[in-house]
Amino acid sequence: MATSLPPDASSRLADTAARAPAHSLRRTLSALLSLSKPRLTVLVVLSAMVPYALYPVPAFLSSGALASAAEHIPSLSPLTLLFLTTGTTLCSAAANALNMLYEPDTDARMSRTRTRPLVRGLLTTRAAVLFALGCGAAGIAALYLGVNPTVAFLGAANIALYAGAYTPLKRVSAVNTWVGAVVGGIPPLMGWAAAAGESATGDGTWRELLFASDGSSLGGWLFAGLLFAWQFPHFMPLSWGIREEYKAAGLRMLCWVNPARNARVALRYSIVFVPLCMGLCAAGITEWSFAVTSLPVNLWLIRQAIRFWRYQGHKGSARSLFWASVWHLPVIMVLALAQKKGMWTRVWKSVAGEPEEEEFDEDD
Repeated sequence: MATSLPPDASSRLADTAARAPAHSLRRTLSALLSLSKPRLTVLVVLSAMVPYALYPVPAFLSSGALASAAEHIPSLSPLTLLFLTTGTTLCSAAANALNMLYEPDTDARMSRTRTRPLVRGLLTTRAAVLFALGCGAAGIAALYLGVNPTVAFLGAANIALYAGAYTPLKRVSAVNTWVGAVVGGIPPLMGWAAAAGESATGDGTWRELLFASDGSSLGGWLFAGLLFAWQFPHFMPLSWGIREEYKAAGLRMLCWVNPARNARVALRYSIVFVPLCMGLCAAGITEWSFAVTSLPVNLWLIRQAIRFWRYQGHKGSARSLFWASVWHLPVIMVLALAQKKGMWTRVWKSVAGEPEEEEFDEDD
């Protein structure tokens, strides 16, 4: 029995567009928004914002220290965050629109996607191409001019990987899921590199932002690992529920090519969350309490993944793992944000009015 899945946001927006008068602004805007896959785009943007917020900026919330050494202490810029979120949103919209442009024929064969705008003729191909190119160009420009060239390159690379590699690979090999997972892991690197660029002490090149010699880039890669790993316990049970549709559409997904491996992969990457969360503590991104508070959440996901593996998707195990993954990621992110390294110590000092530690030069 197929697993019941939540309605596709793009399809629902396409329904809204279809009900609007022909050639109306509402119809056009709803159809264009549908092309952007808004739910997926929101997830992409949030996965970039969280690492940006968790980047270990010295003297965070330490007003006294900031006042006395404002020129020497880096800080995160709201303007940079605005450009990061805007650029990431536009890049995601471009990639998703290109994805729909590439596969309207397969979308038409699947229940969750057959009502998308290009399948239903709510937009012309020309309009969709212009939308994709416009969003892509504007997004990359926003990241380049408002953040830094490294983040702009990552945004462009994500468009290329999603539209140019992942999408066509779906017809060729089940390895497409791993390529898609890489796409999911890049936005956290974008957020981390954006924050690192704000406090760069060197030339601010990609080497310093992503491969710093002092190991300060490790946090970004750990977050990328979290989002990479999350794709599997999320997508594997989702795809299992519509495996026959994937097969009929000619899309080579592991759910029907090798169902047993599909379940093993979901379990394997669910387990990876435990060391990744501990790694964030060891890297000084979060307090060690995060390892404790995240453990029950990770064990819950692992438990559902074990059921999915044991029952091969049957007995409701696919649906249970899918919904566990939906809740798992935001809970982990919120826990990490709430336990940022040193945050509550600095908050307490700020509230209690405790003096900041200062360095004094001793006179001989």
